[in-house]
Amino acid sequence: MLVIGIAGGTGSGKTTVVNKISEKFFDNEVAILSHDSYYYDNSNLSLEERRQKNFDHPDAIEFDLMIDHVKKLKNGDAINEPVYSFISCTRQTETNSVEPKKVLIIEGILCLTNKMLRDLMDIKVYVDCDSDVRLARVIQRDIQERGRDVEQVLKRYNKTVRPSHIQFIEPTKRFADIIIPQGGKNKIAIQILTNHILQTLNKT
Repeated sequence: MLVIGIAGGTGSGKTTVVNKISEKFFDNEVAILSHDSYYYDNSNLSLEERRQKNFDHPDAIEFDLMIDHVKKLKNGDAINEPVYSFISCTRQTETNSVEPKKVLIIEGILCLTNKMLRDLMDIKVYVDCDSDVRLARVIQRDIQERGRDVEQVLKRYNKTVRPSHIQFIEPTKRFADIIIPQGGKNKIAIQILTNHILQTLNKT
């Protein structure tokens, strides 16, 4: 199994990069784990308290569970990936079954912040993008998908998203084997990465 970690700021285009890589493979060849699934359950808090949580801080992720799941997949075992709702800010009761595949892509803003998780990766990627572009995407996504209004999004961006990006996320560039500027629009960089993945698989 080839394990690829794809990190980058919120709204940088990570999901687009993941999708474009996945398109080059059959469905039974690629498994995807999003670290969004591994946010701690906050159901013991009120909805307002949950929405005040800093989801861009490494402590918000249950890395121990995620690392355990990656190890199991590498050993050939299926796992039950948690399901997290950003509307209620809680972990759901249902899970998604993930089978081991030839390629495992781990995607998330914080997935390069944890050394134990990094050490399980064969290729580490950082998706880079201008901050104003990322902010525009965050506003659109949070309004359409997460039930927030513009004022809430901007308040959260200034209070937690931007400071956490500077403190935790952007510094993980130094761990990346490949940095993709311009996010998912960088066709050449994505093609180079995809070709490298294919060549690596052909050698094994």
